[in-house]
Amino acid sequence: MTKLSVNINKVATLRNSRGGNVPNVVAFAKDVQGFGAQGITIHPRPDERHIKYQDAYDLKPEVYTEYNIEGNPIDTFTQMVLDIKPTQVTLVPDAVDALTSNAGWDTIKHKDFLIEKIQEFKQNGIRTSIFVDPDVKQIEGAKATGADRIELYTESYAHDYAQGNKKAIAPFIACAELANQLGLGVNAGHDLSLENIKFFKENIPGLLEVSIGHALISESLYLGVENVIQMYLNKLK
Repeated sequence: MTKLSVNINKVATLRNSRGGNVPNVVAFAKDVQGFGAQGITIHPRPDERHIKYQDAYDLKPEVYTEYNIEGNPIDTFTQMVLDIKPTQVTLVPDAVDALTSNAGWDTIKHKDFLIEKIQEFKQNGIRTSIFVDPDVKQIEGAKATGADRIELYTESYAHDYAQGNKKAIAPFIACAELANQLGLGVNAGHDLSLENIKFFKENIPGLLEVSIGHALISESLYLGVENVIQMYLNKLK
């Protein structure tokens, strides 16, 4: 079964809109794990506009499933990850002012930088993943960095699938097949939803984990968090 890691950034965004600690992101993380989610994902950014760095530390003792921290490995992010030692760090090339993730790494251009960061994380017992576009050359580049996994950036798939274009899955299949051959684990995330997750899961070989936040939280407003977690788990079997 493909694991479901719930990105809780949106919960922090709601909390921050009023100040205080409601909703409580730590309590929410504990709840979704209790509902069956197999991981918690956070993506702190330098301006802390949703998840704050302190949240990352506060969550550590409460995440008993997989703990995945995403972000651009600038110095402050790197030190935080080394302090916390989550299950996995996912490297994402976010610009400081990016609204949300909008591109994968150029693993060829940034090979030396990625090698340095990945070695540092792996020496501290942290599994590493690189956020990449569905391009086989980038998969080959990711392998050369020493990463343990890739995370396929799925926005283009989600957009085209919503337009009825199921052929949009093709480059993702090719990348997953190559990753499997190279010994890279395959994760995926961005704009995956209850509408498109089952088809993606059924067609991507060796899909280990999906990270879902925006859609899952939005769907939960209508359907309830516990119900939505169960619906995702059923589609990922």
